[in-house]
Amino acid sequence: MTRVNHEYTRGGAVAYLAAYDVHRAWVFGSCAPSTGIVPFMALVEQVMTQEPYASAKRVFWVVDNGSSHRGQAAIDRLARRFPNAVMVHTPVHASWLNQVEVHFSVVQRKVVSPNDFTDLAEVEYRLADFEERYNATARPFRWTFTRDDLHDLLARISYHEPQQAAAGLATAA
Repeated sequence: MTRVNHEYTRGGAVAYLAAYDVHRAWVFGSCAPSTGIVPFMALVEQVMTQEPYASAKRVFWVVDNGSSHRGQAAIDRLARRFPNAVMVHTPVHASWLNQVEVHFSVVQRKVVSPNDFTDLAEVEYRLADFEERYNATARPFRWTFTRDDLHDLLARISYHEPQQAAAGLATAA
């Protein structure tokens, strides 16, 4: 059994940004000292200057509501630089709809945990190494949640409104 000391020295932080091609299961990742507009646009540049994205009629960028890609200014900035790029925001608290978040979950389990890195260079090396292996072996995620599933979920949520739940508790007492 490994003994874990409660004291540690924080070696810094690195931001891992990634774009995920849902059709090819291909990840484009980059590490930066922080998040923000510049690192995000560098990632977009990395993807959009390569084929098949550079010549595609449209490339959809599904993003959460992070500050580097939130709002109309971000949509306009992307469209000015890459007219074939279309930014689509997931609803707040619905990042699970974005398949790159599934990839981030895999990275968390396979790369980041346990947090036993000696320095930031090792973090970046492990991320790049994993990305290379992932791109060589991964297949697209099979998305099984359908429109009918969504309607069923919404119906179940509507059925269990707080008033109905409270009324049910009152009659059970």
